[in-house]
This record gives sequence, structure tokens and C-alpha cells, in this order.
Amino acid sequence: MIIKLAWKNLWLKPLNTILSFILLASSVAIITVLILLQNQFDKKFYDSIENIDLVLGAQGSPLQVLLSSVYQMDAPTGNIDYEEAKKWMANPFVKEAIPLAFGDNFHGYKILGTTPQYIEKYGGTLLEGTMFKNPLEVVIGSTIASNFKLAVGDTFLGSHGAVEHGEVHENHPYRIVGILKPTDRILDNLVVSNIESVWAVHDHASDDAPVDHATEVHDHQDGEHHNHDHKDEVAEVHNPEDGKEITAVLISFRNKMGLITWPRIIAQNTKMQAVLPAVEINRLISMFGVGIESLKYLAYGIMLLSGISIFVILYNRLKERKYEFALIRIHGGTSRQLLQLVVIESLLLCLIGFIFGTIIGRFCLGFISLAAQEEYKMSFNPLEVVWKNETTLFILTLCIGLLSAVIPALKAYSMNISKTLANA
Repeated sequence: MIIKLAWKNLWLKPLNTILSFILLASSVAIITVLILLQNQFDKKFYDSIENIDLVLGAQGSPLQVLLSSVYQMDAPTGNIDYEEAKKWMANPFVKEAIPLAFGDNFHGYKILGTTPQYIEKYGGTLLEGTMFKNPLEVVIGSTIASNFKLAVGDTFLGSHGAVEHGEVHENHPYRIVGILKPTDRILDNLVVSNIESVWAVHDHASDDAPVDHATEVHDHQDGEHHNHDHKDEVAEVHNPEDGKEITAVLISFRNKMGLITWPRIIAQNTKMQAVLPAVEINRLISMFGVGIESLKYLAYGIMLLSGISIFVILYNRLKERKYEFALIRIHGGTSRQLLQLVVIESLLLCLIGFIFGTIIGRFCLGFISLAAQEEYKMSFNPLEVVWKNETTLFILTLCIGLLSAVIPALKAYSMNISKTLANA
């Protein structure tokens, strides 16, 4: 009965109620977006560098090297010599080294030349088909397969560079041999092949047909009629990896001493640079965190304004309805029931504001996700619930309602019926 009466009282002056509702829902929506965005942003960024101790790349911005090689969100700073990189990849300190080579895209989605280890590292498993083995065979992510209705056996052409409308390599069609299961990670938005595919497409000496480097070397060796020493020399000269370049190498160490010594040694002795992912991501997250905290303070300020608005509404409504409250007391209502009535009105308003705020916040995150997917090939899940943070937000919202109702509720509780009716 009290709840029903409180609900009707809320709408005696609908404009005032709607104003408080909008302020409260807006603050809850902003904080909800920030909670979900920060949680998923941190998770995606830290998950992606798990077990990656160091990234070898071309000299330039360390953050750019990291964003381009690990998150596929930026253009590379350049290429590095594959033979030079292999020397570091074979170092006893290294537990695992995964080479990466970029060059083309398919409708804005990067085509990555690497090894099957890369797919394994990010938890990728085949939904159908097989893993790539030969040049120009590719395995595609689930998002690409879904967006372009691609299937195993289909072929497509890549565009040069990272720009969607770049020069199309018409003489080098890629053939899909496998499709990956959804991972909610960067694999969903990648076309993955072996490194030889990237070299074949960009070998200007073979624009008329794809190059099968293994066959080329085999045929050359079959035609040799020279002595053993000369044969070795020719094989070395025609090594398909001579003069080849890659973009970066993802390295995991057996001994973490490499984290301390390698960046300095590589910077001093090579044309490459060694990037420490943990350092760069912490720097990025700290910069990102400043903006998040600023927006949170703004949202809390709006929430405080909504609390003040609720207080003003309840206080004014109490003065307007004091004769009504006196009549309720005369007809058997208790002081405690009047106190409950005022508090429930405030809590109802806050509860509805919280519910609509969380819904609006998730719609906003959905739009942000669409924009991020289009621009950076990164998506966010608006349906995720961060129980700890959102429960705290719910309790905070109710506390705002309780604090706003304290003074009006106490005035209703201590109302002097005789004096109020005498002044009527």
C-alpha cells in the first residue's frame, strides 16, 4: 500500500520527477559505460601481451611498434632484415619467437604472414578446414568470414598496404583453407597466412604469377652439375630468405635477464629496436586512465546534482502535502509510515534511474563498439556485467536516494498534527 502511494506521489509533479530521473539516469549511464569500457579495454590489452616479453621491430615509436604488431591497430614503423632477426630468435635466452610480416589488407582487415604458433598463442582453433601450409593459403577469423560470407575454398584479392582502397594484387589471389572459431580477440579480425605469402605477393620480379620459393630452390638444386662446394655456394646465394624482410618478432624468454639487457644491446648494435610490451601498455593505460577518471568525476558530479534535485523535490512536496500527511495520521497512519513513504519515494526514483541508466549505458557502449570495430577492428561487449563495480554503483545510487530523503523524512516523522491542522 505504501509503495503504491509513493509511486502515485512521484507523478504529482511529473516535470520535476522527470528532471531528477534524467539527471540520475545520465550519471549512471556515463559511469556504466566507463566501468565496462575500462574493464574490457584493460582485459583486451593485457590479455594480448600475455607471455610476450619483448617485441623486435624497426626503429621508431615503441608504442607504434607495439600497437601495429600486437594489436593490429596502427601502421608499422618499417621492416627489419629477416636474417638479422633470426640470429636473435635463435638465442638461447629465447623460449619462443614468432615472426610477423604485414603488407596487405582485405577490405581493411590486415593480412598477416606468420606461423601457426601465432594462432595457437592466442587460443585460435579451426572451425572448419585446415591450417595454411603453402604460399597464398590463408586462415581467416570468424568476424571476416561472417561479414563477407566467406567459406573454405573461396578466393579473394588483397589490397596493398593498410588502406582499404589501395592497389589490388590481381595476379595473386589468396585461397581460404580454414576458418577460425570466434575467440573475442584480435584473431577474429585477421587474415593469417605464412610469411612466404607476403614475400610472394610483394616480389616484383614475379608479378605474373605467385612464387613458390620451395619449388624454385628445389628445381635449381636439381639442375646443378657442379662440385659439392660450389653447390653449397649456389644454394646459399639462392636462399629464398636472403634479403627478405619481416615486420616484427614476438619473443618470450626462458630467462627474464633478457628483459634488462636486450633493449640496450639491440639499440646499440642493430638497426632494430626492442620494445617491452608491459612498459608501453602501462604507459598507454595510465594516459587512458586520466580521461576515464575525469569522466567519472563528471558523472559523480551529475549524480550529486541529481541527489540535490531529489532532495528539493521531496522537501517542497512535503511542504505542499503537510495537510495530506496530517489527514493520513488522523485516519490511523503512524509517523513511521510517513517516514517510510518519503524514503520509498526517493528510493523508487533512484531505482528506476539506475535501471534505465544501465540500459542507456549499454546502448551507448554498443554504438562505441560499432565505431571501434569500424576504425580499429576492436569490439566491446555491452552485455557484460562487472558485478563488483556495478554493485558498488547500485549501492551508491541508493545511498544518494537515502541521503536526499533524510531531512524530508524526518520532518514528516516529527510533524505536529494539531499545529498543522490549526494553520490550515
